[in-house]
Amino acid sequence: MDVFEAIEKRHSYRGEFKDTPVPRDDLRRIVEAGVRAPSGMNLQTTSFVIVDDAEVLTRIAEISGNKVIAGARALIACVGQEVPMRPGSDLSFEVEDCAAATENMLLAITALGYATVWIDGMLRREDRAARIGELLGVPSDRTVRIVLPIGVPAEECAQLEKRSFEERACFNRWGQS
Repeated sequence: MDVFEAIEKRHSYRGEFKDTPVPRDDLRRIVEAGVRAPSGMNLQTTSFVIVDDAEVLTRIAEISGNKVIAGARALIACVGQEVPMRPGSDLSFEVEDCAAATENMLLAITALGYATVWIDGMLRREDRAARIGELLGVPSDRTVRIVLPIGVPAEECAQLEKRSFEERACFNRWGQS
C-alpha cells in the first residue's frame, strides 16, 4: 500500500479486535515509522513503550477504563519529554513531536493491515497518564501523551467522510480558490 492509499484508508477504529497477536517485527516497523517523524530542531523529544504483554494491557485498560484498549493485542505509548529548544527558552516541541510521530505510526498501522485509534484526552483526566507511566516505568520527567491500541480489526470500518478540499483549503490567501 502506498502512502496516499494509507492516508485514504486510515480511520479511528473503536471496535473489537480479533484474537490475533501483532508480531513484534510489525510493532517494530510501526515504531520505526514514529522514530522517523520530523522533530522540532531535531531534538527528538519522543520515546515509545511498546506493550504486547496481556497482563500489562489489562492493567492499562483498567486504569483507562477504555474498552478499545481492553480488546487490543498490543499498544504503543508515545512518551514526550519537555526539552527547551535552547538553553533558557521556555519553548518546547514535545507535543508537536509526539503528534508527528503518532501520525506516521497511524499510517504504518493502516499499511500493515491493523487498526487503532489515537487516544489522548482520557489520559489527561484522573491522573491516568502518570499512572500508566508509572506502570510502564516511564521516568518522572516524561509524560505519556498518546496511546495507540493495536490489533486486527474484527469488523470492517471506513474513514469518516471529510469535507472537501475546496471547503478546507485555499491558495495564496484565505477564502480564495
